[in-house]
Amino acid sequence: MGALEAIVAIRRIGIVPAVRVPNADYARRAVAAIVEGSISVVEIPVTVPDVYKIIPELKERYAGKILIGAGTVIDAEAAERSIDAGAQFIVSPCLNLDVIAYCKQRDVAILPGALTPTEIVIAWKAGADCIKVFPVSAMGGVDYFKALRAPLPEVPLMPMGGVNIENAARYIQAGALAVGVGSDLVDVTSLSQNCDDALIRKAITYVTRIQEARQDLSLQPHHHDKQQETGL
Repeated sequence: MGALEAIVAIRRIGIVPAVRVPNADYARRAVAAIVEGSISVVEIPVTVPDVYKIIPELKERYAGKILIGAGTVIDAEAAERSIDAGAQFIVSPCLNLDVIAYCKQRDVAILPGALTPTEIVIAWKAGADCIKVFPVSAMGGVDYFKALRAPLPEVPLMPMGGVNIENAARYIQAGALAVGVGSDLVDVTSLSQNCDDALIRKAITYVTRIQEARQDLSLQPHHHDKQQETGL
């Protein structure tokens, strides 16, 4: 699967769950719950113990069912190890042009982290497939995301950091390609208490709300908001 196919798959489901957990067992169980909850994309941060063993294991187990990416990739070396392990897309919390260049060379989708308009444009011009706006909540959440979208409508953006079940739909309606979700979905406490069903139910709810938000969006007449009219 190339970069374009991966981005199409991410957009189709509209959510990228980051499985940031303290051990491999939690990672396996979280992914199982996510798949059961009808989410077909998952990001495994490279900070998870044994991540380079987990990625190929999960890729084989769920072959053809899910798209597996590596997250918290901050340099080209980590990108190389992740892709060699089988990662089908790469997510970073920061903007590293070497990581973008390497992923482009391997035809693997790259979602670098950026926060300001300047960083976002630099990432886009460098060849990023989608930019992770992180940490979006620290800058004002949905309102900040809307302010970014107005002058940059052509840039695919994925908000992350503070995205939850209550505001995910608003980000989709504001034009997000997908939403990045962490602990609100992959709750370590639930895993520690063997409440995996809670993750399944939350995953289903996320999928439903994203689908409903897109349906509502498709029914809205095309219009330019005031920010776009003023060029702000």
